[in-house]
Amino acid sequence: MANTIQDEFIATVSHELRTPLTSIRGFSQTLLASWDKLKEEDKKKFIKIIEEQSNRLINLVENILEVSKINTDKPVYRKVDINASIEKVIQLLLQKYKNRKILTNYMPNLSPALLDEDKFQQIMMNLIDNACKYSEETCPVEISTLYLDSDNLLIEVKDEGVGIKAEDKTKVFDKFIRLENHLTSKTQGNGLGLYITKKLVEEMKGKIDFESEPNKGTTFRISFPVYSQEEALACSQQS
Repeated sequence: MANTIQDEFIATVSHELRTPLTSIRGFSQTLLASWDKLKEEDKKKFIKIIEEQSNRLINLVENILEVSKINTDKPVYRKVDINASIEKVIQLLLQKYKNRKILTNYMPNLSPALLDEDKFQQIMMNLIDNACKYSEETCPVEISTLYLDSDNLLIEVKDEGVGIKAEDKTKVFDKFIRLENHLTSKTQGNGLGLYITKKLVEEMKGKIDFESEPNKGTTFRISFPVYSQEEALACSQQS
């Protein structure tokens, strides 16, 4: 069974790698063979495609490396200021989405959580980036933090984007799944982001779910238990 899963994963990865590599090679060969015959706009167009496919390849390799590290890199728990940590992620993403309005609804005086901050920020990066990617630039993205109850804190990432069809909801966290919509062709992705996100959330004993309506938007919710220092240490040893 394990070998079958591994073989399927390798076959899928090989296919995902082949597509950008084929594009890069094809357009590079065209430029080298026909540089003097090509119009300037065609040269720029081909170079742009090579750049886009190179970035796609880099993102894919980085995500594959992240998948390989899941279950081997144990969480390193420490006190994390959730609101401040999310704000760092937002400021990074605003460099990419310069015209995007990202709204925040932080619960004031939220007690520090015991989490692996690097993993937590990767989770937030994936969720907020997806919310921006799959909604129009004029639509705001909203992030909220609050206590779910006395034992759990809750973070919501809400967008007003294309949403997810009912028949696609069971596929959202699968590997190499990209749901088709009118924005998919405009954005780069390899279908590993939400798979990695779910694994990282569960690795830190958290939960993730979502609700979505086509053409109205999606809200992802992640919750983490509020640990004592001793409980976090015990979780680290069990991971």
